[in-house]
Amino acid sequence: MSEHDETRETDAHSGTATTGHEWDGIKELDTPLPRWWLYIFYASIVWSVVYWVLMPAWPALPGLAGGTDHTRGLRNHSERANVALALDALAAERADGFAALEGASITEIENDPDLLGFVFAAGEAVFGDNCATCHGTGAQGFVGYPNLNDDVWLWGGSYDDIRTTLAVGIRAEHPDTRFSQMPAFGRDELLTRSEIADTADYVLSLSGVEADSAAIARGAVIYDAQCASCHMPGGVGDRAQGAPDLTDRDWLYGGSRDQVMTSIHRGPYGVMPAWEGRLDEATLDAMAAYVFLLGGGEGASERPTGQ
Repeated sequence: MSEHDETRETDAHSGTATTGHEWDGIKELDTPLPRWWLYIFYASIVWSVVYWVLMPAWPALPGLAGGTDHTRGLRNHSERANVALALDALAAERADGFAALEGASITEIENDPDLLGFVFAAGEAVFGDNCATCHGTGAQGFVGYPNLNDDVWLWGGSYDDIRTTLAVGIRAEHPDTRFSQMPAFGRDELLTRSEIADTADYVLSLSGVEADSAAIARGAVIYDAQCASCHMPGGVGDRAQGAPDLTDRDWLYGGSRDQVMTSIHRGPYGVMPAWEGRLDEATLDAMAAYVFLLGGGEGASERPTGQ
C-alpha cells in the first residue's frame, strides 16, 4: 500500500478505505467496482472500436469530402441503399399487377378477383402513405376533409373524375388544377352579419332544417343575388365549378348554423396536392381505383344531370 493509501481512513463498519471526500459528516467509501460491471465496460469499449472500423460512424471529418461526408466503414453499409433495394424489390413484385391494371376499366377490375385484390392492396398502401393524414385511415374524412366513402362528390365521382382530381389536385400548383373560390362574404365586407345569418337560414332550409320564415325569405333574395351563379338556383350545386349541393345534409365544413355562417363569412379555401409527377401513372391508376371502390364511386349513368 502506498504512503498515500496508508494515510487514508478506513471505515470501521465495512472495513473499506475512504476516498477522503466528506459531505456533512458523510464519508465516501472507495468501494471497488464489481468485476462483472468492469468486464461489460471493457467489452463495450472493444465493441465500439470494432463498430467504428466496420460501420459508418464518424461524420464530417476534416478533409473528408470537405468535412461534409462520413466514414463508410469496411462493410460500406448504407440504409439508404437498403431502402432503395427494398423499393426495387417491391416494384418488381408489383410489376405484373400494375401491368394488368393498365388500361383496365372499373368493370374489368371488379370482375377479376386477382386484379381487384391487387388494387385494394396497392391502393390502400399508397392511400395510407399519402392521403390518410387528411382523409383518415378509413377515408372517413374530417371537418374540412371530404369523406371518400359516401356518394357526395364536388368534382364528380366517376373513375375518370376521381383520377383527374388526384392527378391535378384542387387549388394546387398544377396548371390544370381543379379550381374554385368562394368569396369571403363577411371578412371582405360583402355582406353584413345579419345578411350572413339570413343566408345561412335559407341555405339550411334547402336541406329541410327549420328556421324563421322571415329570415328564410330575406336569405333567399341574398342567395339569388350572391350564390346562385355557383351553387345554382335551388342550391343543387355545380360540379363543373366544384360548388357543393346544398340540398343534402352532407357538409364539408360542418352543418350547424354557426358553422354555415362561418363558411359564408370566411369563404373556405381547402387545398389538395396534385399527385401527378409525385406518383407514377400506374400508382395513380391504383389509387384512383381504390378510392372509387371504397364505396362512393359512381358510374357515368349515375352522374347527376345538369351538374
